[in-house]
Amino acid sequence: MTVTIRLFASYADKLGRSAFEIECAEGSTVADIVRSVTSLPGGSSLPPMPLVAVNRIYADSGTPVSDGDEVAIIPPVAGG
Repeated sequence: MTVTIRLFASYADKLGRSAFEIECAEGSTVADIVRSVTSLPGGSSLPPMPLVAVNRIYADSGTPVSDGDEVAIIPPVAGG
């Protein structure tokens, strides 16, 4: 199945892109997706379990993903 990855700010800078698609196995979870992204060039600098949203809803590492989902990996935000 295919999911769309969205990256923001410093995470997009580290991986050199803000959106892309990845192939993953049926039954994959957010943790599997994050592991795939951190294995890409530049991805090793991301934290092991960053803040993630699936289809614009915050998700934890065990949240399952489905074909066509959008997985946003969100960096920490500071300021007011």
